[in-house]
Amino acid sequence: MGVHKSSSSYDHENTKIPWERSFVGNKQLLRRHYSGIPLAEKPYYVTSPIFYVNAGIEILLIRKWVLLLTLTAPHVGHLYTLVLTDVFKRYHALKGKKAILCTGTDEHGMKEAQAQLQIQRAAQKAGQEVRAFCNENYQSFEVLAKRADIQYDHFIRTSDPDHRFAVQHFWLMLKERGYIYTSKHEGWYSVSDETFYPPSSVHLTLDPATGRKYMASQETGKEVEWTSEKNYHFRLSTFRDRLLDFYAKNPEFVQPSTRMQDVVQQVTAGLSDLSISRPVGRLSWGIPVPNDTSQTIYVWLDALINYLTKANYPFQIPGQEDAAGWPADVHVIGKDIVRFHCIYWPAFLLALDLPLPKQILTHAHWTLGREKMAKSTGNVVNPFMALDRFGSDVMRYYLVRDGGIRDDSNYDNAFIFQRYRDIQGTCGNLVSRVVRGKDWNVRRAVEAGIMDTDSQGELHRAALENLPATVEYWMSQLQPGAAMKEILQMLDQVWAANLFSTFMFFLNFLFAPSNWKARIAHPSKQTNQYINNAAPWCRKDKHGRHKPLVHVPLPLPSPFPLPATPTTPTTHSTHGKPDSIIYLCAETIRICCILLQPVIPGRMKHALDLLGVEEGRRMFADAVVGGDRTYGVPMVEVGRGAEETVFPPLRSAF
Repeated sequence: MGVHKSSSSYDHENTKIPWERSFVGNKQLLRRHYSGIPLAEKPYYVTSPIFYVNAGIEILLIRKWVLLLTLTAPHVGHLYTLVLTDVFKRYHALKGKKAILCTGTDEHGMKEAQAQLQIQRAAQKAGQEVRAFCNENYQSFEVLAKRADIQYDHFIRTSDPDHRFAVQHFWLMLKERGYIYTSKHEGWYSVSDETFYPPSSVHLTLDPATGRKYMASQETGKEVEWTSEKNYHFRLSTFRDRLLDFYAKNPEFVQPSTRMQDVVQQVTAGLSDLSISRPVGRLSWGIPVPNDTSQTIYVWLDALINYLTKANYPFQIPGQEDAAGWPADVHVIGKDIVRFHCIYWPAFLLALDLPLPKQILTHAHWTLGREKMAKSTGNVVNPFMALDRFGSDVMRYYLVRDGGIRDDSNYDNAFIFQRYRDIQGTCGNLVSRVVRGKDWNVRRAVEAGIMDTDSQGELHRAALENLPATVEYWMSQLQPGAAMKEILQMLDQVWAANLFSTFMFFLNFLFAPSNWKARIAHPSKQTNQYINNAAPWCRKDKHGRHKPLVHVPLPLPSPFPLPATPTTPTTHSTHGKPDSIIYLCAETIRICCILLQPVIPGRMKHALDLLGVEEGRRMFADAVVGGDRTYGVPMVEVGRGAEETVFPPLRSAF
């Protein structure tokens, strides 16, 4: 498409900003200097959105003369986004790839400007600097990330000097290419949503508490006000066809697919040019427009560029522009900011011929009591309190296990306890039973490296060998919850087998032989039958000698016919010794715990320590059957009792 000329003259070389002229020259020097350096491999780059710093600000007025500023916790939705982002980062690091995670806070915008005035007044009363108040509030998000064990590499603040430089440079490049022009703008503007809405997207509504009538966004319910002002615009309307062409060539750009369809429909319906600045009188707390001190850059253009800032924009080494991660492999965002990330952001990047992010994961929201969480109604979950009560691993596990990608999920403490008991009763108990067993030696079993060759043993082994590929599939589909469930199912099959005696195996066969045959044909269902038949705890006689497994026929009531009953015990020659059974159980634990590390890093480290797996043998490449023959001696005390297990009991269910 052709380059659009700006309605006002703009001489990039003669701009009054000296750093811009020096950058052009430095870029040419960089290109000559680094032209002979081999290309660096692109790291995996995943981002969360940057969060509004005033999300936790409350100003309390007490007795007319005391102003207190309190920091309420960011909500559980912030935590969910961070955990998803961290799981993707850890997973690719597990595969041996350099991975970068970027998160941070947005300190600009009209909401921040209003909060800034409140903060300034409170700061004066408290005798502190405004910056100190801002630092405290931004730190609440950084503390949240650390408390949740988020391995972020960059924590950006939009007030950082390098980000300001990147935003102003991006603006100048858009203007130089003719995509920015000045015009009078009128429309319904939402301070809360930081966006203009067309007349068709607003309606008159009534506040039931006060009876006040006001105009509000139909999409978010936030109040809007009629605004008329002169500002800068971006020629978004010219990118309709280019965006649709990009979506057609990249049908998995937005996940899940339902939101990709929504985005395509919105763009197909047509795009209007976008206001990308506000008068300083209305928005002073932000980055000034280059060469125009009367205007402040629109908060969403400012905020979106943060993803580029920490990828070294605009200082990428020529020929190695992706060395710092760009283009992003995944932007992880909530479904409420799809339009900004999936329409505006690609258009901005296309305007400068910059690579677009590979995918954008748009997750659903959390509800409480099946109602939307809202700070105004007090219907929120404080993630700091949840982390204090349950710990980071438990919260990470619950959020990934129950969190919605396509549909909203309901948050409930009872669900946390239920999910915890599930993994406690499978993974936790299985690890304890294997590493604490007195009738077998894990190290000896691993050294022998022999597994049963009967049909059930082979079926379970085949399922275990296929598990990493299954996990990789779900992770490539940006569905870590589905990947985790596959791993837990494998552990569940092992542990469930320990809970059923041999007679249950025959009972199931007699009551529903067709179901039993179907299970035998499905690899992921084989562990129950395998362990039941092999049962290492039944493989020694009173003298400690190995003995064959004996099936005892069960007297079932009529009308169920009994099968032919052998008069003497039946010896199954294909059953191996206990070592071969324990080895398969230990390999299942080792492989599953390696693959669960991105979601539950702390508890899985402890489990692998108990199993004696060396630190350097806990990568994705090690998660293969027979891939490690060095473990089996615990690296930590195995302990005694439930309190010293991998998943000890939670203190209370209330």
